[in-house]
Amino acid sequence: MIGALFRPVKSLLPRGLLGRSLLIVLVPLVVLQAVAFTFFYGSHLDIISRRLSGSIAGEIAQTIELLDRYRGPENEAWILGAARRQYEFPVRLVPDAVLPPYTHVNLLGPMDDDLAAAIEMKVRRPFTMDWSSDSRAVLVRVQLPGAVLEVEAPRKRLYATTIYLFVLWVVGSALLLFAVAAMFLRIQVRAIRRLAEAAEAFGMGRDRGPIKPEGATEVRQVAAAFNRMQERIVRFLTQRTEMLAGVSHDLRTPLTRLRLALAVLPPHPELREDVADMTADVEEMERMVGGYLAFARGEGNEQARPVDLTALLEDVASAARRAGAHVELDGPTNLTLNLRPDAARRAVTNLVDNARRHARQVRLSIEPQERGVQVIVDDDGPGIAPERRESVFRPFESGALGGTGLGLTIARDIVRAHGGDIVLGDSPLGGLRARMRLPI
Repeated sequence: MIGALFRPVKSLLPRGLLGRSLLIVLVPLVVLQAVAFTFFYGSHLDIISRRLSGSIAGEIAQTIELLDRYRGPENEAWILGAARRQYEFPVRLVPDAVLPPYTHVNLLGPMDDDLAAAIEMKVRRPFTMDWSSDSRAVLVRVQLPGAVLEVEAPRKRLYATTIYLFVLWVVGSALLLFAVAAMFLRIQVRAIRRLAEAAEAFGMGRDRGPIKPEGATEVRQVAAAFNRMQERIVRFLTQRTEMLAGVSHDLRTPLTRLRLALAVLPPHPELREDVADMTADVEEMERMVGGYLAFARGEGNEQARPVDLTALLEDVASAARRAGAHVELDGPTNLTLNLRPDAARRAVTNLVDNARRHARQVRLSIEPQERGVQVIVDDDGPGIAPERRESVFRPFESGALGGTGLGLTIARDIVRAHGGDIVLGDSPLGGLRARMRLPI
């Protein structure tokens, strides 16, 4: 229930670490300043506004009482003149005038309501207020017997100018703190982003070397740990490749001697068939040793560069045709991706060899997608049962299908090192479909 209520809010939250960190800093800051403004300065502003409005209303009330007590033209002139000098706002008496219809205008802030309440309490006569005629003053008209008293009260006497300084301080300090937090958090997030990019590149076989530790202490520790891990993995892979290269060399030496011994055997009709079988076994063993070494090496030292994928597939298809296979190729021309060319060629070749080993017809096609490219290998062979389509990617699992059992394993390792994957399915030709997804 609670999760359902907060789900719309979650969709509005930023997804990045920088945005969420800034939100964590900004929200408490804004809430704190809003609370301070509401409870402290809000009440203070109300008190000041009521006192200033009461002062203006009291001066108007005193002027009216003097006019009521001391009548006559000379007295009126002296009272109005004294009001202008002492209260510092224009005041005049319009004889034989009647108040116009009055419509109250609500302003932003309490000063209009406070002034109306103060005049109503102290003057106790019909009045109007005009806030729109003059931007620097409010025109107050009070109905007197046979005349209307007009007072132009300066607006600056109705509010405290410190409100602007307070608002400026609140907004300015919030922006300053937000800018400082954004600058420092961006440095921390940049270090984490570089670490993520380095890990992604290393996982895809792109050796960029050690990364420079930067940012907070914890982020530096993670970067240093990543550099040590990367160094250990590279050292392990190098040692493994060197060891298997030595084993391969040691195995190929006796195989070469066997091949030479079989080649120099005197021709004998009774042994011809046995010699041919033994020669085929030696060739099969050499091919298996080469496959094991390729699996261990994994083309890890090759660097990615822009490659024409269509041309690469044409080379693979041509090689398969020379080996006697019927291979069709369908796809756009001049499709360039950032690939390790030898490794990518090996992956596609392994898929095509696996298909032509069990089928009469093989079709290669390319399907561009929004964020990548699909290389599809279809065949009309017997296919693979759905429950076995994932297990055949494990080393030596596909040996029962023919070959060394490493072709699909090597192909998937190469494609995943490029950031993609290989998935098996049903082919429209009736056999197996291998979909190799490569990111752009």
